[in-house]
Amino acid sequence: MPTFMALQRFPNLIVLPTRFDVYRREAAIIRGILHRFTALIEPLSLDEAYLDVSARPEAPGALAAQIRRMIFEQTKLTSSAGIAPNKLIAKIASAINKPNGQLEVGPDEVAAFMENLPARQIWGIGEKTERKLQELGVKTCGDLQRFSRPELADLFGKFGLELYDLCRGIDDRPVEPDRPRKSLSTEETFPVDLNTFEECAEKLEELFEDLMAELAQKESTRQIQKIFVKLKFHDFTRTTAERAGFEPAPPAFRALLTEAFARTGKPVRLIGVGVRFAEPAAADAQIPLL
Repeated sequence: MPTFMALQRFPNLIVLPTRFDVYRREAAIIRGILHRFTALIEPLSLDEAYLDVSARPEAPGALAAQIRRMIFEQTKLTSSAGIAPNKLIAKIASAINKPNGQLEVGPDEVAAFMENLPARQIWGIGEKTERKLQELGVKTCGDLQRFSRPELADLFGKFGLELYDLCRGIDDRPVEPDRPRKSLSTEETFPVDLNTFEECAEKLEELFEDLMAELAQKESTRQIQKIFVKLKFHDFTRTTAERAGFEPAPPAFRALLTEAFARTGKPVRLIGVGVRFAEPAAADAQIPLL
């Protein structure tokens, strides 16, 4: 949970400072290990990624065990893996033998694997869809397979067409190598406008917590070039304050909020906080002439 919520429940809670330098270092080591085996890597978060190793000569299960062993030897961190013909089943399988284990589902084992799998484990099925499935008597993927494609389309729209394939373990999505984003931000629109700087500062702290969690999960190794605060006012005008050369920290974001809020003093309906990443140098960039 966000730190501010934890402190509300437990005022004497000891909060240790975050160590993003450590997160970045360990994530970079792990990413380096993965790249020894394939260039086809699709990160999902700080500690999760898809790897396409279909071009490797080794058996995939043995390869996963080797990668996990190297991660532990170099970082002392355990890891788990799912080995399967596609991303859907690999992700589900990776959670089954946690912690520090792996599960392989071969192409000829897919049908049996999906038969008794809880339908909730299919990506895209949340609480609302799960309740609707339960009303239909559906608990497992095998139950879901009894519905035709048109029936699922009538029940769930376009997602129903996807469900028809997913409940059978069919997933044709390729592993897509990461394309670096230029920025990362989080924002919130408030049901009631914020009229004072103090109200805005309180919300800023919550957004900062969310941003740090996102950075740790998705962009822990990227170099941050700028930080920014965005405000949208009750009349839908907006302003952004940003600074280069600052690491994301509460005092720096509060200073930007002070600057942005002072520009108008109008009631605020939205606050956003974020970072802009340094662009990687082009491989064919011209060498500076001295």
